[in-house]
Amino acid sequence: MSKREKKPQPKTIDAKAREPKDPNLRCKAYKFRLSPTKKQVGKLEWMLRRCKELYNAALQERRDAYQMCGVSVSYRMQADQLPAIKKLREEYRDIHSQVLQEVLKRLDKAFQAFFRRVMNGEKPGYPRFKSGDRYHSMTYRWQNHCLPQS
Repeated sequence: MSKREKKPQPKTIDAKAREPKDPNLRCKAYKFRLSPTKKQVGKLEWMLRRCKELYNAALQERRDAYQMCGVSVSYRMQADQLPAIKKLREEYRDIHSQVLQEVLKRLDKAFQAFFRRVMNGEKPGYPRFKSGDRYHSMTYRWQNHCLPQS
């Protein structure tokens, strides 16, 4: 094999394991390189757009609630609205609830980092609205999930 030829990439890109607090427990996270079909690529891109919409809507809700009423909206308050959103917006019914909850957790993590920086006197950096080129991942937390078939 010449130097210019690339070796085939393994299925697993990166495997990280964090040190467990309890030595009897193990927590591992894996990143996988996917090779989806064209149909699956379309479905994944569609799901990513819905996740981005939910992120931006949740950010807008938090911003408006604080500006109009001085009320802080929490992750739990927004997560409790997800079943109602799925009833009203048919396109969200096809996305697993864990994926939608992870979108809200991602936003909550951004706000926690924002407030931590404010408290430490650092440059805060308010959470941004996400455009298509700033939102390119989603999280499946449970094991036995498969790529969408349709």
